[in-house]
Amino acid sequence: MWVVKLGGSLLGSPELKDWLERLVKFSDGRVVIVPGGGIFADAVRIAQQRSNISDAAAHELALMAMDQFGLLLAAMNPDIVTASSELEIAERGWQHRCIVWLPSQMVLADDKIPQNWQVTSDSLSAWLATKLNVKQLILVKSKLLSNYSKSEPTPLQELVEDALIDDLFGDFIAGQHYQTWLLNKADSHMFDSDFSQEKLESLGLLVSHVSH
Repeated sequence: MWVVKLGGSLLGSPELKDWLERLVKFSDGRVVIVPGGGIFADAVRIAQQRSNISDAAAHELALMAMDQFGLLLAAMNPDIVTASSELEIAERGWQHRCIVWLPSQMVLADDKIPQNWQVTSDSLSAWLATKLNVKQLILVKSKLLSNYSKSEPTPLQELVEDALIDDLFGDFIAGQHYQTWLLNKADSHMFDSDFSQEKLESLGLLVSHVSH
């Protein structure tokens, strides 16, 4: 199984539709989409500034923002189904469906996850990848990745310093055996026929799980 995180920054771009179409066509229950927060999370930030609520309260609202973006993705393509628990993910997988994860229920049940803005949808993608024991974790980004060499894994710390991955991401992938990749939003074409590791290895930016 693979986890594919689609950032909220993709909203409004034609690339988002392309990704969803390919995921529906080829995922066959083997891929779980993790939604970003996007404009819904931005609204939570504004609300926190105006209300002075705690980071813990904002964290809960931000998870619901991811839920909202997930519901939006499902509304964009009627062949996408939502899942809020490991059991629902497994059931949708058995049904060979294209799955989008609604994270709030599972994440709020784990009190080990920090309740602040340092934990982004990237880190939660890694948390889910660990839960599901996946083979590949893919983070789809709006930013161009052409400045990075693909001849060898890119150090995690370099990506953190460039604000492509959040500071806590390394904590969530530490000791995990799945591979982590970055792709640009325009890279959906690499999956024109199927989801294969060979294509991922030829075009993806592999992240070194060693942070320093």
